[in-house]
Amino acid sequence: MRSIKVRLVGNFVFVIVITVVIFEIFLINSVKQYYYNNVEEVMTNQIKFSADFYNRYLSSSSLEDNIIDNVDVFWQQTNAEVQVIDLKGNILMDSIGVPLATVQSSDFKKAAQGLKGKWIGKINGSEDAMAVSYPLKSDDRTIGVLRFITSLKEVNKAIKKVSMVFIWAGLFVIFISGLVSIFLSDTIIKPLREVTNAAEKMADGKLSVKSIKKYDDEIGKLSDTLNYMAEEILKREKMKDEFISSISHELRTPLTSIKGWAITLNTDDLKDQPLIRDGLEIIEKESDRLTHMVEELLDFSKLSSRKITLNLEKVDIIYIMKHVEKQLSPRANAENIKFDVTYPKSLPSILGDENRLKQVFINLLDNAFKFISDDGKVEFSARQDKGNIIICIKDNGCGISEEDLPYVKEKFYKGKNSKSKTGLGLSICDEIIKLHNGSLEIKSEENKGTEVYVTLPADREEQENEKD
Repeated sequence: MRSIKVRLVGNFVFVIVITVVIFEIFLINSVKQYYYNNVEEVMTNQIKFSADFYNRYLSSSSLEDNIIDNVDVFWQQTNAEVQVIDLKGNILMDSIGVPLATVQSSDFKKAAQGLKGKWIGKINGSEDAMAVSYPLKSDDRTIGVLRFITSLKEVNKAIKKVSMVFIWAGLFVIFISGLVSIFLSDTIIKPLREVTNAAEKMADGKLSVKSIKKYDDEIGKLSDTLNYMAEEILKREKMKDEFISSISHELRTPLTSIKGWAITLNTDDLKDQPLIRDGLEIIEKESDRLTHMVEELLDFSKLSSRKITLNLEKVDIIYIMKHVEKQLSPRANAENIKFDVTYPKSLPSILGDENRLKQVFINLLDNAFKFISDDGKVEFSARQDKGNIIICIKDNGCGISEEDLPYVKEKFYKGKNSKSKTGLGLSICDEIIKLHNGSLEIKSEENKGTEVYVTLPADREEQENEKD
């Protein structure tokens, strides 16, 4: 398995090599072009001088006569090989005594048309050479071609030397860049390795380990996220432990009562009928408490595994509120709590599960009754806001502390108030409302009271019919 460091360094070096190679090719070609242009410029100046001299002073005689009588004029300005060619391509004179032949090169053809021509190629089968041809004129009429030929052997040697300097410089740049790439890759790999080590320790259960953030970049953000995840896991582990401890205590209390009364009632000499009735009544109530807790746990389990299903139908919120009012009014009266239920004459229906919504409202009102003292007040109201129905449960009880408020809807959370239970009730209510595409919001101030807002979307079809 190739490591990230190897891939990073490999990619860096690959990009650098490609860049250096392209730059080297460009530089070497530029140097070559520069040297060749210099050679061409020198030869052009020399051939122009010789051709102009001929055109001015020797053009009155024929080309053949001038070759015989004034041959030095053609090569006295250059060290290059000099050829004089007629318009048919026949070499009339060659300064190095090469056997006369015919020339049909591109530079000759261009010069025969009255223009300067240039040719680069190989002579004698292997040696690079450059030829420059220029027209010889008489009375503005081209009568022949003057051709200078020079070897590029020395020029190519100079180009090769310069190219080797560039190549070594390029290799040095690649070497230095490779070292820098290793250093740069370490700035990525080392923090990533440290994050990986921290993650492995966290996976082994050492959640107190912190990933050290070195740079404020993507890896730094990953480090922050890992630390946040560990903190959240620790927090939930603590909440789970508190839940287990709390639920064990909650279950132990009714079980102790049931067992104690069962032992009492099982005695042979028990003849006190009122005591029997009291004992059976307590057993019944404690059994109901156990049933309620087990149902809460079952609901929580179903909601956590997303196995709960809603029996959706058109539901009248006012009908539900009336039912809840009838169910809880006796308790409010018994506890001297002022219980006000208000709603408009009509509200749109919603698409929901009637029993689940009753469960939510009863649970929220139960919390409100539980956390206020005698002569307290609880308001249960509903109103329409655009396409939503908002149900508000407001009390003037002890309220929720600012520290506890962000967490009261979380699973297993137990507030610091002595009346707080396992926290499953609010968590279940929140999940049920979310399944109805609604929201549950809690506002509270300690020692002033609490307001719970349940927002549910009204039935769109019914609203559209009302508009029509």
